Parts: sequence; C-alpha cells; structure tokens
Amino acid sequence: MTPETALAQLGSDPQKVPDMVAYHNVDRPYLGVANAVIDAAVKQWRAELDLATRLSLASGLWDSNVHEGRIAAAKLLTQARIRPDDNAAWDLICTWVPTFDTRVLADLVAVAGQKRLVADPSRIGVLDEWTTSEHMWTRRAAFMFTLPWTKQNYPKPLDIAVRDRVMEWAADLVVDHDFMMQTAIAGWLRDLSKHDHDRVANFMFANAELMKKFAAKEASRNLG
Repeated sequence: MTPETALAQLGSDPQKVPDMVAYHNVDRPYLGVANAVIDAAVKQWRAELDLATRLSLASGLWDSNVHEGRIAAAKLLTQARIRPDDNAAWDLICTWVPTFDTRVLADLVAVAGQKRLVADPSRIGVLDEWTTSEHMWTRRAAFMFTLPWTKQNYPKPLDIAVRDRVMEWAADLVVDHDFMMQTAIAGWLRDLSKHDHDRVANFMFANAELMKKFAAKEASRNLG
C-alpha cells in the first residue's frame, strides 16, 4: 500500500478543513476527517500489513505532511509488542521528533515512543541528547516519552534510575520558561507525585522558585 492509496482511503471532508487549519495553526494539508475514521483505517492496515510494509507506510504518511496522514503514521506504530523489535520502529519514531510542530502530533508520537521505550529501556540514552536540542519540541519529547515511569507504585531499581535521570533533566530545564516546556515538566512531576511523593517534594523544595508560577502550582498539586 502506498501513502497516496492510504490517504485516499481516509477520504476527506472539505467543509471541516478551515476549522482544523484555524485550530492547529500550522500550514500543512488537512483532510478534515475524524479520528474515528483514522482509527478504523489503521486497525485494518495493522491486520493486513506485515511490519516492513507498515514501517514503509508510516514513513511515507509522515513525509506526506498531511495532518491526518501523520496521525495515522503515529498510530500505526503505537503498540506494546512489535516483532521483531529490532529498533526499526524506534529509529523511525526518533526521526520524526525534530519535525514536531504541534502538540497533537507530538503527543501522539510520544505514545508510540513510550511503548518502544518500555519494551527496551536502554533506548532512553537517545533522549539525553534531546534535552539539549535547540528545538523546543525535541526537548519536550524527552519528558513525554518517559511518562510511563511516573506511574509505578512499586518501581524496580531500573525504574528508579530512569526517574532520577528524568529529574536531572528537569532540574536543568526548569529555567526554560517556554510554556510548553513548563507544562511538560510540571505534568511529569505531578503524575510522579501520585506514586513517589517524597521524591517530587524534594525536587520542588529545591527548584520551585525557578519555575513559572503556574507550573510550580501544577507540579505541586498532589503534594498537600
């Protein structure tokens, strides 16, 4: 299946395109189709296509720059188990990160990336470089890709090491006052505080004054 065939299968609703352009505020082609249409198509493609073909299709859909095509590309690679998981899917996902320009697409790809990181946490080393990128969305992705490590009640030593690593990034980047960065860091800390209260409390004691007020408040929401 070619990207052109896949996009044609998604169809279009021209009447909805102006609203989508206004909402996303990014200059790219839009089809105007609902997420339910994309989800149904992706489900069918996953069932019909082998991994190599899916990777090729996902790559082509992302490169098309069509908004719904990029959504479909991300969803094609969002699954807990990929066999073989030989870095091909992970590497493709990583090539998309420097091209992020909207929250919707960045967050959808982040979910796909989370699955691949959980499957092989050794991949997290790549994210160290992201935290020093000049591209805000790449820096932000380091926090969005590691959200699963905020959720364990009984973390293993490796999980704790990941948490410490991300909190080192956060300590370096709390002075980055871009709204999206502050929101990402605050959200990561807020989620972690539900399962690791003291670790976040200690972080906030040392760093709260460096954060924007709204972000410090959000990060501290569950600390009491």
